[in-house]
Amino acid sequence: MRIEIHKKGLRQVVIITFHTRSERFSSDYERNKFFRGLHGWKQIIPGENKQYSYKRTGLLDEIPHAKIADSVFMVAMENMRQVIKYFEQWHNKIDYEMTEVMMEREKLKRLFSQPINE
Repeated sequence: MRIEIHKKGLRQVVIITFHTRSERFSSDYERNKFFRGLHGWKQIIPGENKQYSYKRTGLLDEIPHAKIADSVFMVAMENMRQVIKYFEQWHNKIDYEMTEVMMEREKLKRLFSQPINE
C-alpha cells in the first residue's frame, strides 16, 4: 500500500486533552474558576421584576476550536500558544497533552465554532 500526503489543502491543528486533578484544587470555586476561564459561562442576576443574563467569555470563546469531548478540543496551530499560556497558569492542578495532526481546510471550516484564518 502506498500513502501520499499532499500539503495543499491541509492545515496543521492540535488536539488537546486535559485532566483536572480535583484533589489539588483548594475548593470547588477554584476548579470552577479554571473551567469558566476556559469555556466562559452565563451569569444570571435576578432583579425585582426580571432576570438579567450576561455571557462571560472564556478563552475558547476567543479562538476558533472544535469540541471533541468534555476535556478534549482541537485548535489551529497558531492558537496553540494561547492555550498553553492558559494551562501553564494551572500547571500544578491539571495535566494536558497535545497531539499535532493534519486536517483538510474544508473539514476544519465545518468543525470550528468560529471562522479560521486562512
